[in-house]
Amino acid sequence: MGWTDERVEMLKRLWLDGLSASQIAKQLGGVTRNAVIGKVHRLGLSGRATPSKPARPAFKPPRPARPAAAAPSAPRRIAEPMAAVPEAPPVRYVDEAPGSATVLTLGAHMCKWPIGDPSLETFTFCGRRASDGPYCNEHARVAYQPVQTKKRSGPNDLARSLRRYI
Repeated sequence: MGWTDERVEMLKRLWLDGLSASQIAKQLGGVTRNAVIGKVHRLGLSGRATPSKPARPAFKPPRPARPAAAAPSAPRRIAEPMAAVPEAPPVRYVDEAPGSATVLTLGAHMCKWPIGDPSLETFTFCGRRASDGPYCNEHARVAYQPVQTKKRSGPNDLARSLRRYI
């Protein structure tokens, strides 16, 4: 459907009344929201009686400081210690000597642990026999760390964490 003079006048009136492009398209019928936006742009209709969305303030004043908490009525209890989680053995990092494999000599079952700076000519790979994955046993222990178990929180821990939000 084309833009007749009557439809353009109706578009101008509805736009200045503050209707959105979607609402105008529904009232006019036979045009899309994008067609309405394009026509408004070509007509140069920038001013509106009321904006479709209220403008947000550019500056938010800072929140007032929280009042100091009053002295607690009951003494706080110290949470009972949880069962100690066994620590994983520490990983030792070694300053390694250059490996025996280069990019050109690296085979399918060789350890692919990089040694050195890749931008230098002395860059090599470990080259030892790989176990299940891409690394030998020693480098696999460094690359794959055991999953750390989360400590179980009790009711005291829950209450302590909720106090932050109250």
